[in-house]
Parts: sequence; C-alpha cells; structure tokens
Amino acid sequence: MEIFAFGITAISGVFLFVLGLVMLLTVFGLPGNWIMLILVAVWHFVLPMPSALNIWYWIIVLAIAVVGEVMEFFLQVKQAKKYGSSNTGTVGGVIGAIVGAILLAPFLFGIGAFIGAMLGAWCGCFVFELLRGMDSRTAARAALGAMFGRFLGTVTKLGCGVVIWAITMQYIWPDPQNLPFHFRWLPEVPQGSMPHDGPMSTVLGFVQSLVC
Repeated sequence: MEIFAFGITAISGVFLFVLGLVMLLTVFGLPGNWIMLILVAVWHFVLPMPSALNIWYWIIVLAIAVVGEVMEFFLQVKQAKKYGSSNTGTVGGVIGAIVGAILLAPFLFGIGAFIGAMLGAWCGCFVFELLRGMDSRTAARAALGAMFGRFLGTVTKLGCGVVIWAITMQYIWPDPQNLPFHFRWLPEVPQGSMPHDGPMSTVLGFVQSLVC
C-alpha cells in the first residue's frame, strides 16, 4: 500500500503542475481554463478516486469558467464604453483582439498572443470608430478603453483559472487535510483515499510487485 500512496501523491503532483502550466495559456489568448477542465475529465476516467470529482465539483468549476469568459467580454465592453466607444467601436475592439492574438501568437514564445490581443483591441476599436466618423483623438481615447478592458478581462479570467486549479487540488490530492489552504464551503471534499481499479492502478500494482 505504501507504493500506492507514494505513486498517487507523485502522479497527483505532476498532474497539478501540468494543470498550472495549461492555466497560463489564458495569458496567450488560448482557452486555458477549458483545456484544464478537459484534462481533469481525462484524469477522472484514467485514475478515478472514490468521492472525488463529483457532480458538485463540476458544477462549481464549470460555473467559474463561464464567469471568467463572461467577465473577460464584459470588462472589455465596459471599459470601452467608459472611454467613449460606440457599439461599433466596441465590436471592432473585440474583433481586433482576436485577430491580434492570432497574428502575434507565433512570436515571443506565445507571449505575442497577449500583446497582440492588447494591440488588436486598440487598433480594432480605433479603426472602427474612424470609419464611423469619429475624430482621431476621441477614437484613440475610446481605443485605449478597449485595450485596458481587454487587459482587465484577461487578468480576471486568469484569476478564475487559479481558483479552478486550487479547487481541483483540494479534490484530487490524496490527503487534502495536509494542504496549506482549504475551501470550507466546498461540498463533499474527499479526505484522502485509494483509487479504484483502473489503468493507473494496474501500473502501480505492477510496480509494487517488482519492488516487493
């Protein structure tokens, strides 16, 4: 049983590290939160744990992921409006952010996607406002709001990813009581257990037979 406990702890640690890296994809304009949840779903089927990743877990993390998406869009629109953007300019900012992230994604090891989203939001809003007949100075100010909103939206979305990651850690870590933090409001958080029979359990059993 000791080899199981050590193996599950090591695998859980590596998996959480990978999830943390995937979460950072949000900075590069990619759906990091959703990719992270897909990987957690794969983990659930490869290494199912008793009482882990129950329906409440999925309801909570999916709700947080949706909130992140909504806030990313809402903040860009709100800031653009705050700085004087019209509906047309706001749409231009959203389109520009997407295009900019795609065009600059290959540069600076992916960081270009984040920079491209910021610049694209500004350029998209600025161009659309000029086409609408707004003077360049007012259009530039509106575009600044779109860019600032995009930045706040990305930060908020990343923050939602951090919360999802932390909740996931508390659910899949073999002994969550030893974690340095606890979400007391989470329902049915597992208190540490061994996996059911499955592919990973078979592998660990084989390793244990070799050691013993």
